[in-house]
Amino acid sequence: MTLKLLRAVIATLCLATPLLQAAIPPAENLLPADTLAFFSVPDCAAARAAAKTSPSWMFWGDASMKPFRDALVAKWNGQFIAPLERDLGVNAADFLDLPQGQFTLALTVNGANAHDDTPPGLLLLLDARDKSSSLKTNLAALVKKWSDSGRALRKESIHGLEFTVVPLSSNDFAGILPKKTPVSEIGKEPAKPEKPGEIYFTQFETLLIAGSSSKAVEPVAAHLTGGSAPAIADNAVFAADKVSQFREKPQYLAWFNGKGFFDLVTQAPADDGDADPTSPLGNMAPAKVLGALGLTDIKSISFAMHETHEGSLVTLRITAPESDRSGMVKILAVPPKDASIPTFVPADAVKFSRIRLDGKQAWAELQKIIANLSPSGPALINGAISMANTFGQQKNPGFDLRNDLFGNLNDDIVIYQKAATGNSLAELADPPTLFLVAVSNPDAAINAIKAIGTMSNPQDNPATPRDFLGRKIQSIALRAAPTSAGGGAHPRSLYVSSSGGYVALSTDSSMVEEFLRSAQGQNKPLRENAGLQSALGYLGGSGTGMFSYEDHRSDARTGIVMLKTQPAATAAGICEITGLQVSLVNALMLNPGIRNFCTGLDYSLLPDYDAVSKYFYISIFTGAADAGGLTFKFFNPRPPALN
Repeated sequence: MTLKLLRAVIATLCLATPLLQAAIPPAENLLPADTLAFFSVPDCAAARAAAKTSPSWMFWGDASMKPFRDALVAKWNGQFIAPLERDLGVNAADFLDLPQGQFTLALTVNGANAHDDTPPGLLLLLDARDKSSSLKTNLAALVKKWSDSGRALRKESIHGLEFTVVPLSSNDFAGILPKKTPVSEIGKEPAKPEKPGEIYFTQFETLLIAGSSSKAVEPVAAHLTGGSAPAIADNAVFAADKVSQFREKPQYLAWFNGKGFFDLVTQAPADDGDADPTSPLGNMAPAKVLGALGLTDIKSISFAMHETHEGSLVTLRITAPESDRSGMVKILAVPPKDASIPTFVPADAVKFSRIRLDGKQAWAELQKIIANLSPSGPALINGAISMANTFGQQKNPGFDLRNDLFGNLNDDIVIYQKAATGNSLAELADPPTLFLVAVSNPDAAINAIKAIGTMSNPQDNPATPRDFLGRKIQSIALRAAPTSAGGGAHPRSLYVSSSGGYVALSTDSSMVEEFLRSAQGQNKPLRENAGLQSALGYLGGSGTGMFSYEDHRSDARTGIVMLKTQPAATAAGICEITGLQVSLVNALMLNPGIRNFCTGLDYSLLPDYDAVSKYFYISIFTGAADAGGLTFKFFNPRPPALN
């Protein structure tokens, strides 16, 4: 009897062995200490389940979106996925359902020093969990395809794990990434063509490990096999960010190693070939530019996103100790003051932002930034101010731009916007907007603004101020703006007035008039919006010095109308923004591909806004500073129509 029981126990343990495997460690325990940045979905199955009930996912899956969705997916597959599958012999569909546990993408130093041609390393970690057998089968089939197609695959053992090494040819990814042609300059050695890379990959239990070099994957292999190589979890800055940002298990998280990145950037020399002799910045090393802007003060940036039935919450934390701050980081570190919506902001405002920025301190810091960027910068500023003073003193001998404008600024900036008044492209692109700046002496500030406006666009017969409810509304002619149809330019004016310690500016006179009229207290204020008040509870109020509100229903309506009526112009604009974001991180160089993709879509297939309006609602934002850094929070409450 005892022998039978022992056999049963042994059999049970054998059958349960796959279930008793140790869980794959989280990303921070696997990634090397030289990780520059990583993005991770700790639990893909949970994130996928949460995403399917999110408004954006439901909007994309709405029946009215099917014609556009099918066309977009077909074009995406044809332009990007098909070339990738053809070049690499991959069937993307075989891998889409495999991420069940963590999915992590990381960028590591990988021996790069910003001088030679060694690029940073790329790492991919994918935990298939209960689909690990499918992962193994798909990887084996992929290796066979590559071998049969003549690729010279090889095996390499790293910490006891057998990695398959796939050499990439110069044609791989050609359908996705534009080829860079080496350019030779007179007097310089011919540019070397870029070396084709390699892909290292293996499967450890349920985890797929893939990287761009042996040096990139080696620390991960060491951590999985009992090695003691340093990990990003050992970084003290990351450890602090993990406690403050990641302890509540967000569905999506990311981390940027500021010190590691800027240490690498400081090794990069100035590029003589790209120097512009006419630029006051001259030939400047990237490290100097980043240092002047105060960005090298950043120790880390952490990102966390939580999706719940109540809405989505995103927290962005910039670790930058108060004693080290300078430049833009110091400017953005506003004190914890009331940034709530004033009573004069009307209920029909669709966008609002308020920042308790000290104008005089910000101006002083901006001058330091310019001086650090270029020794000639302060002289250029002083020359421009002297020119403005000379111009302004022709009518007012006591005019002084430094005192009347910059030294006159207080610590409050308010901006709000209303929905576009029509459906033309010009009206949609330029909705009514009001800018309010708190000043000590409104009359002096308005005179300074008038002097700058008149100097930049001289007028023979400037407009006479007009009276409105006991206040003067100044009209300053601006340079005419060309029409979207390419016809004659239409005249524009900037309207300026003051009330309640604010100078009000708008290109729409009705916005200024409404602001002046608000002193009578007859308008229903935005701050009484029930949805807004409810959402504020998730961010702890608006007393942190920085707050904004946005009604995405207005943006969605505008975007759909513009895409359906002016598809080429609108899509090109979207692609410009997307391309700019890509170029800022200097990655993938996708701009031409994105532009062709965006402008080639058939936007007439989009539904009218009313058919999908229920998926759009509001969002709010707060920004706060403490001794350790800056924290920005974004909350998108669930649209009431989906509850």
